[in-house]
Order: sequence, then C-alpha cells, then structure tokens
Amino acid sequence: MNLAITLLVVVAVASVIGTVLQQNQPYPDYILKFGPFWFEVFRQTGLYNVYGSGWFMSILAFLILSTSVCIYRQTPVLWREMTQFRTRVRLDSLRGFHQQAEWQLQHREASTVQKTLGAVLKTRGYRWRIEDHGSHRVMAATKGRFSRLGYLCTHAAVVIIGIGGLLDGNLWLKFKEWSGGLRIETRDLAARDLPPESRLAPGAIPAFRGNVMLPEGATANFVFLRIRDGFALQELPFAIELKDFQVAYYDTGQPKSFASAVLIHDQEHLGSQPLAATIRVNHPLVYRGYAIYQSDFGDGGSKLEMQVWPLITPQAKPVAARGEIGNALKIGGSSAPLTLELNEFRLFNLLPEPGAQPGDRKFRNFGPSFSFKLRNSAGEAHEYFNYMAPVQLEGRWFYISGKRTQPGDPFIYLHIPADTKNSPERFLRFNARLRDGEWLREWMERSPAPVNNPDFQRDFNQVRLNLIELFTQGGFIAVTEQAKTVVPAGRLKEATTLYLNILRDTLADVFIQVLRDEGINVEQEISSQEEAFFNDAIPALATLADYGSPFYLQLTGFQQVEASGLQVTRSGGTAVVYTGFALLIIGIFVMLYTSHRRLWIWLADEEGATRLVLAGVSNRRPVEFAGEFSELRMALEKQIND
Repeated sequence: MNLAITLLVVVAVASVIGTVLQQNQPYPDYILKFGPFWFEVFRQTGLYNVYGSGWFMSILAFLILSTSVCIYRQTPVLWREMTQFRTRVRLDSLRGFHQQAEWQLQHREASTVQKTLGAVLKTRGYRWRIEDHGSHRVMAATKGRFSRLGYLCTHAAVVIIGIGGLLDGNLWLKFKEWSGGLRIETRDLAARDLPPESRLAPGAIPAFRGNVMLPEGATANFVFLRIRDGFALQELPFAIELKDFQVAYYDTGQPKSFASAVLIHDQEHLGSQPLAATIRVNHPLVYRGYAIYQSDFGDGGSKLEMQVWPLITPQAKPVAARGEIGNALKIGGSSAPLTLELNEFRLFNLLPEPGAQPGDRKFRNFGPSFSFKLRNSAGEAHEYFNYMAPVQLEGRWFYISGKRTQPGDPFIYLHIPADTKNSPERFLRFNARLRDGEWLREWMERSPAPVNNPDFQRDFNQVRLNLIELFTQGGFIAVTEQAKTVVPAGRLKEATTLYLNILRDTLADVFIQVLRDEGINVEQEISSQEEAFFNDAIPALATLADYGSPFYLQLTGFQQVEASGLQVTRSGGTAVVYTGFALLIIGIFVMLYTSHRRLWIWLADEEGATRLVLAGVSNRRPVEFAGEFSELRMALEKQIND
C-alpha cells in the first residue's frame, strides 16, 4: 500500500509537470524558451512528452501492478468481512470494547430476551445470526457490510484508469517504432512526399492526437503526429474539407472566437452526400470515434503583390514581384544567393495608440502586414515584419519595417518617411543617389565651387565622396570611427564635428537635387514639410547599414487565404477511463458516507437469570456510531424493562 501511494504521488506530480509545461512542441521553441543547457536536461528527462516517456509509462505500469496485487490480497479478506458474522467471540473480549453494555436480567429466559433483541435489531436495519455454544448463545449482527466495496472500487478504479492511460498514450507508437514499423521523419517534407515507413494507416494504432492546418477550400485525409524532434503522418478513414473559416476579434486585437465550417467526406459510410458541420472552440465534432477540435488558425497561403525596392545599389526603380505565404523564393546570383521565405500575413494589427498610458483601452488598427525571412547560403536568417500602409507618428507618416536576428529578440524598426504621394519613392531615390558614385562625382563637378581653387575643390569633393560612402556603409558610427584612425586624439572632437557638418551639408545638397528631379522649385526656400522629410530621412538612411536586407519589400496588394488549425484525436481508452472514474466516484462515496458496523450480543442463563452483554464496533465514523450505540442501548433497556 505504501508503494502504491508513493507511485500515485509520483504520477500526480508528473501530470502536473505535463500540464504546466506545454507538451509536444517543436524543439526549436523549447531551445528559445529554456536555452541550450536546460533544453537538453529537460529533453533527456522526457519532460517534453511526459505522458509518453518511458519512465512515466513504467511507473504507471508498476502502479497498476502494485495496486492489482493489493486487490488480489485484500479481496478474500474483505469478502469474509462482508459475508461472515463472527459468532465465535469470548466474553472478556466483548467487555474490552469501547462501546459495550452489560445487564443481568432476573426471571427472564434467554430465548425470550433473544426475541426482543431480534425485533430491536430489525427495526434498526441490522442483519444477524445466532449460534448456540451450549453454555451461552452469541448473536452477531452487522449493517453496512458493503462499505467494504468502497476499498475495492477505489483500488480497481486506479487500475482501470491506469490501463486507460496506457491505452491512450503513445505506447502503440513506441511499439511500432521499436518493431521497425514506423520511422520518425525529421526532414521538412510535404505530406505527399513522406515515405511509406513514416505513414500510419487508419486503425494502425488505437489512440493518437494529431494536427493539420487546412486552408479554405482544401481537403485533407491525414493529420501530423509530432514525435520528439520529428513527426509521422496518420491517415484518416475519411476526408475533412474546410468550406469557410470565420474569426472575430476583441478591441485589443486578441481573437474572440473562431469557427470552421467543414464537410466530412466518407464514401463508405456517407456515400456521395458529405456531412456538413461547424466546429467551434470547445465544441468539437465527433465522427466514428474521432474527435475533431478547433485548436488554432493561421494563414493558408495568402497571395501577395509586392514592390522590390533596391537598397544597396544605385537603382531607384522597383521590381514587381508576387509570392504566396509559405513559399520560398531564390534571390541573387550563385556567389551570394538568398532565400526569401514568406512566413505570415496579417489582415489586422490592433496595437495601443502611440503615447497611450498603461491601462488605456485605446487601440489603433495599423492595417495589413506580412513577415518574411531572408536566409543566406549558410542557413543564417534575418526576420522582417513590414506594414502595408504608412503609419502616422507625431503628425508625420512613415513606412515601418521591423528586423530581428533571433526569433526571441525584439524587433528593431526602420522608419521610412512617406512623401507627398504617400509613397516611399522619394526616400528610396534619395538613397539610390547616395549610392551612385559616378553620379555624385559628376554632380559635384557641376556644382559651383566655394573657392576658386581647382585643387582644393577636387580634394574637397573627394572628402565628401568618402564621407558619403562611409555613411551609406555604416551610418554615422562609421564616420566617427574613421575619424579616430586619421585624426590625432587632441583634435578628434573638432575633426569629428567638421566631418559630420560636411556630411550633413552634402546630404542636404543631394536631397535638394532629388527635389529638383521631382520638379519642385527649391531655388528660394525649402518648405517646412520638405525639411521635416529630410530630418526624418537622415536617421533612416543611417539605419540601413544595420537593416541587413539588400532591398525593401513594399506590400501593394493581397488576396487573403485563411487556414483553420484542426486537432483530431482518437482515444481507444476513453470508455475504460470513464469506467474507472465512475468506480472511483462510487468507491469514494461509499467509503465517505457508509460504514460497516458490527454488534455482538452474549446471552447466558445463570441461576434463574439471564446475562446480557452488548458490544459493537464500526470501521469509521466512530462518533456517529457511539450515538447510535447509546440509542440502541436505551431501546434495549426499555424493551427489557417492559
């Protein structure tokens, strides 16, 4: 019994861990959350799949065995307790009971007293049996004998629930894997490309829990089972078609409800007429023993239209591009190829209003956005997040693009000022001019010289070109670092200020030329609007050095395709577990609210009198039994005296 309780506590603690720690997630998610060291510790101890780990199933199996042994040993004892009356007792033993009473009845025969006692016991619900031992008689009475079944029910419930847990665990998957009938797939393959050894036919295992992301209009007759660092494909005996997906949001941008309208295609059981149903959160569809839950939602392959603006070349014209969420595009030549991975499209981005105080329920919809990754040939990737429409900040409009190197890091944002046409075109033409060395050299040669000295003018233009090149490659930091290498420490501050002033004046002159190219009259004074644009453009240009992308992707159009995340489960041990819980409830109820009570009555004739000894015991609730014994004693006294 002590061993069984210990094992039950261990199983309970493990179940708490399995509830708190999200199970069966991709290993990279755990690495980001816990770090490499603790990830490996938790992986080795099997905490990412507690209910399917070898040690958990072993403990559960040993608990079943231990409890079964307890039942096997105690059942004969309890059966005797329930069926036998124990009429062989000694007088001194009865006198030693805590609840006992004794009378010596004058001029009363034992047979007459026996009848009186039988009537009293019957009215109080006792069953009894009498045995004549020659010199005395013993009347043994019992009530509530089936309270002993509470012990058997609770222990049997532990065994049955444990068996149900083994049936619903991944024990069958392990058997398949150990026997060579299943190979865990770790490659990133589509369902149609999975080899037969990574597929499970319908009915191959009695219990599983799998997921599938189903775009609108798509049909699937399989789910993916996540197993350690890989997965397997479980085929279904029917197909699920997603007709429509609906999602509603709170004002905070969090999803309020989402539902999937599906069709179940099953030629064998439904014929040509599919089953139409709606699956909502906490309202699953149960079909042929398979429960289909609404678990998640995402993008189902939205189609995007984009403008690709170069950032590191003198080219100022964008290139039109099309892509689909979930697809990857190869970019660049063979020397430094990049892979563009379109990850996610969001139709709404409800965020707190800029400047809102904590607790304020003021939100603004920043409009559609999309995220993508740029991955180099070494596998290193930068993640980007771009809004489609410009965002107003402090009265001015910006195209915002976020960038981060690690998935857990915060985004660093690039703010591209929007021009009068609500476009990033002016900023990107300004950037292209700064990267066009030939144009800059010709433009400087055409510009009026500050002094009439060709040699000085040539050297001064070269300084300006060098500063612009440093600025485009590394921002203001590159300019200050270059100053440290060529200027003595005593004159560093003065020289740095001079370099930055020359750089800013040159940037302003180039910007004026960009405005002239637009046909804007700048011969007199630049408007405050254009000046504000220039002041916003300079920090954005300095940020491009750390942006890490050779281009800026502007989303110009989209066709949203939503996808529903469905979880399909099959639980072969559900009926077993429910049976165990029913037994557990019955057993606990019986043990808490019933008790097995025994009474013994000793009757003996002694020289014209009858000695009567009454004693009793209860296996639980002794206070209540003491009251009942007192009432029984008073009832007997009344009957006897009458």
